[in-house]
Amino acid sequence: MKLIVGLGNPGAKYDGTRHNVGYRVVDVLARRIGVELRTEKFHAWFARGSIGEEQAVLMKPTTFMNRSGQAVLAAERFYRIEPADLLVISDDLALPLGRLRLRPWGSAGGHKGMQDIVDRLGTEAFARLRVGIDPPLGDPVSWVLSRFAESDAVAMGAACERAADAAVCWVARGVETAMNEYNADPNGRDAKAGPETNDERTN
Repeated sequence: MKLIVGLGNPGAKYDGTRHNVGYRVVDVLARRIGVELRTEKFHAWFARGSIGEEQAVLMKPTTFMNRSGQAVLAAERFYRIEPADLLVISDDLALPLGRLRLRPWGSAGGHKGMQDIVDRLGTEAFARLRVGIDPPLGDPVSWVLSRFAESDAVAMGAACERAADAAVCWVARGVETAMNEYNADPNGRDAKAGPETNDERTN
């Protein structure tokens, strides 16, 4: 059993914001495998389906960003999921728009949703897939809660599709293969190197 969690804030107020990219990627993945996240369970919108030969639980926490770990911990305990079988998908304002960075473990990098998951699970040893939303123009809090410009919509849509591809690869072929295939940007530059982000966020 794999657990794939997309981070974001619930409610129409936050739909389409940069901070809700994790939600968006999970929605893409749900559509591909033919499930809908309409059931509320584990403090999250929840669905269960198959990715290839693997069973997977998809979740979008409804607790707001800074309490995301509540949902993750509840599902992890119920399904007895090991940290190595958890993938958390989030935005990253230190990465260029649409750039992906998958890692098998690491710090929260200033992301409050990721930090709450680390704190509640008591470990950093789970995979995380970050999707670039560009460095902020001004206040970081306002930036992550803003929506993408029309000129960025196509690139962001393509990035979410590619992030869903990376999640499928992680399930089917493992984290190392997925890193090798998806940590390079469209121009082929490797994104595996470099420090974790250390940004300031809201919620």
